[in-house]
This record gives sequence, structure tokens and C-alpha cells, in this order.
Amino acid sequence: MVGYDGPVYMTHPTKAICPILLEDFRKIAVERKGESNFFTSQMIKACMKKVRPMNLHETLHVTDEIEIKAYYAGHVLGAAMFYVKVGSESVVYTGDYNMTPDRHLGSAWIDKVRPDLLITESTYATTIRDSKRCRERDFLKRVHDCVEKGGKVLIPVFALGRAQELCILIESYWEQMNLGHIPVYFSAGLVEKANLYYKLFINWTNQKIKRTFVKRNMFDFKHIKPFERSMMDLPGGMVLFATPGMLHAGMSLDVFKRWAPDENNMVIIPGYCVVGTVGNKLLTGRQQTVEIDKRTTLEVRCQVKNLSFSAHADAKGIMQLIKMCEPRNVLLVHGEKGKMAFLKQRIIREIGIPCYDPPNGATVCIPTPMQVPVDLSVKLVKRQLAAYCAQEEAILGDSSQMVKRIRFPVEHAPVRGVLVFQENSHIKLLDPSEAAAELGKTSHKLKFVSRKRIAPGVDINIRKIFEELHLLLSPLEEVRLRDEDDHVTVRSVDISLDVSSSSSSSSSSPPARVVVVRWNYEDEE
Repeated sequence: MVGYDGPVYMTHPTKAICPILLEDFRKIAVERKGESNFFTSQMIKACMKKVRPMNLHETLHVTDEIEIKAYYAGHVLGAAMFYVKVGSESVVYTGDYNMTPDRHLGSAWIDKVRPDLLITESTYATTIRDSKRCRERDFLKRVHDCVEKGGKVLIPVFALGRAQELCILIESYWEQMNLGHIPVYFSAGLVEKANLYYKLFINWTNQKIKRTFVKRNMFDFKHIKPFERSMMDLPGGMVLFATPGMLHAGMSLDVFKRWAPDENNMVIIPGYCVVGTVGNKLLTGRQQTVEIDKRTTLEVRCQVKNLSFSAHADAKGIMQLIKMCEPRNVLLVHGEKGKMAFLKQRIIREIGIPCYDPPNGATVCIPTPMQVPVDLSVKLVKRQLAAYCAQEEAILGDSSQMVKRIRFPVEHAPVRGVLVFQENSHIKLLDPSEAAAELGKTSHKLKFVSRKRIAPGVDINIRKIFEELHLLLSPLEEVRLRDEDDHVTVRSVDISLDVSSSSSSSSSSPPARVVVVRWNYEDEE
């Protein structure tokens, strides 16, 4: 529909699940809501033919200039954050991610890639969640109390992620408390298919599930069975996981309409609900009725609880990811305006990097430093490091035995060489001898001479100067020092005294004295 004809990169689980989700989305939009300008089943098949699957931490070179790398996001099965580098500029796009490990998935993780820009979700920009164990305990107690009194518990969930997380939690509790006489269901269809892929891609789950996989697959539920619409009015208590998670359509909304008028029943909303959905209206409203659509209102007498088991990162997790990958700039998306503005100021204040929170449709211009790659000569590096280390050890002196025994890693050192630019070649920083060979040039040695005439009658003791130079320079290692009468040499630096008679002066005048300093370009400093 959008005319894109290039490759689409996905993780392997995403490639497996994506066509099912797209087809389910199409059915709801077209067959239930009557959308006409929508993609077709054939378009989904054509799109999936363009997909190229990739593994986590695998670097793919799309072109000579573009490379991408996927990192584990921990949000749902197959979720990944992508590092994209184009030339010298780079971006990390997080999508949805979770920095807290749960019962079936691990936490998000990324290298210290230092991108020019991090584009991160900010769903819970101002929320810091309490202990997950406390929430689980509260959740199980409320469910247990309700069903023991004969009530029905509706838990609206998304087919991927929260359904599996809470099913594992309920399954374990039902087994532990011997509650097999109370039925637990999940809505058949999408959740059932999603569970199948969790079984197939067990290597994407956390370590606990991987360890128990040999004995038992945690997604083979003993107490949780598929749900049919005919079971809505069965007597007695029951628990139902139904999609979608925001109560805006589908099975979860149909069941809610049937169960909401009974005060013995309960609705537990475990995830985020967008403004305008029935789920959001239940959480924010205090009235006894809720507007389902423009023509329908519903009396709500059942209990409504919000126990967040959302797989989005909270404010603490967002800050943790920023510190983990160390971006130069941050751009916030997927959040509410006021909360994004608060988080933006916090990032600027605590981390000290630019942060942006543009509205939808806005264009943001972000300056990035220009980087020029330079190939560095190994010979030059070795020579410069050797000189640098010798200089550092000379400064520390012989009294420091530690320096002689342990060579500490050099974190930074000046490197001086010849920068060579050639057509159709990388810029190179070479040793002077390598540069001459590279360019086919002959090496020349430059020698500089400086003369200082000392006027007759000025009392200056050249010998004393030489003695002080000798005393100053002799402790230095790897310094070639030659001391003769009125003559001192250090490396290529040569200091001498030239005494000659001036032709213009009378024979009775004392001879002119000239201090001569000669040196090569290597020691020009």
C-alpha cells in the first residue's frame, strides 16, 4: 500500500508471528468494523516474501554504507531493538522494551554503542513500579477471593506477552493451592496460536524456562483450557484471559458486557490502556456507567482493579537504558505529552545530554559531529607509544619500582605522523619513512641552525651553562649525551661556542663569542 519494495528485516519469532497478527488485525478492521481502504490477505503474503530474518547480535551489512544489528528487547516474543549505522552516523530505535525480567522473558540489553540518537518509547515516563512480587501476590489474592465466592474474573490481555506471563502465574498458583476444580480459560484463537510459537522459540525465553524445558514445557498448561462463547453464562466461578487488552473490541469486550452488571464479578486490567478505549474509561472514571460507544452505555457493578503487569519500561528502566548505550541525543516517542516533557527535563538534568519530545508529524533536526575515518600505521603507533612510555617512566623516576614491574595500559597518548590523502583511498596517518615509500618520494633531512652573538664585555660563562645542561639531561634514559670542551650534544641538538676574530674590530679588541645551536626537525620542539 505504501509502495515500499525493499527488504524487511525481522527476528525469526517475529517473522513467524507477524502474518497471524496482521491477518487478525485485517479481519477486525474489515469484517467487523467495515473498513474499505485496507490491506488484503494477498498483500500480507506479498509483504512476508520481502522479509529477511536475522539473529540477535548479528550485524547485517545492507549496503556498503548501511549496517544493522538487533538486540534483545524483552517486551514480547521476538521483540528487538535495532542499532542502525549509516556512514558515520548511527541511531538506536528501541520500539517497546522491558528492563525488568519476568516469568517468561528476560530483560532488555544493549551494548555501549554510543549512537548519535536514541529513539525510545516513553509509555511510563513518570511511573516507577513497586515490587513485582508484591503485585503478583496482590493479583493472586484478589483472583482467589473472587472465584471462591462464585464470582467470575475477566483479565483482558494482549495475545503476546501478558497472556503468557499471567497464565504461567495462575498455572503455578492453581497447582500449588490445588484449585483444579475452578476452571481457567484463555480465549481460543490468537492466544492459542501465540502459545504455540512460545513453545517453538523456547530459546527466546528466560533461563528458568530454558532449564525446565527438558522436563516440562511451561507453556503446556494443565489447568488452563480454550474458551468458547457458549461458556459465558456457565454457573460458578471461573477465570478468563481474553483479548484485546484494552477492552475496545473482540472477545474481552463481549464478555465484559455480559459480566459487568454482576457485583460478584471482577475485571483486572494488567496493562496500559490508550485514552478513549473502554479499559481507559474504566480506570479513569468513577461513575457507575461506562460509554461503550456513542450509542451504548453499560452499568458497571463489578469490581474493577488495575494491577500493572505491563511489559513496557518504567521511568527507571528508560533511564537505565540511556545510561547503558550512552547516546549523544535522546528522542522520546510513544507517550503522553505532559509525562514526556517531565522525563525530557529529567534526562537533561541528570544525564546532561540533549533530549527531544516532538509531537506527531514534527520534523526534528539533530546536529551530529563529522567523523573522518583515518587508517593508523602500526609502525607509527609502536614508535610513538615506545617514546611516550619512555618519557612517562623518566618523569616518574627510578624510585618507582612499580613502573618497571608493571606496564600499565596506555589510555591516551599523542601520535604524530604524516597525513596522506590519495584518490580512491582512505586517509592514512603514517610514519615519515612509510609516507615517503607510499608516495614514492625521497626523504630529506632538515637541519636548523640558530646563532646568538654575545657582545664583548657581557659576563657569560658558557662552561657553566654546559655543566648545568649536563646535570639536567644526564638522568634521562635513551638520551645520547656528548660533552666536550665548549660542546654539548643531546639527540640531534648540538650546542657549541664559536670564538672568532672580527675583521672589523681592532686587534686589541676581545674576540666575538657566538653560541650556535643546531638541530634536526625531529627535535624541533
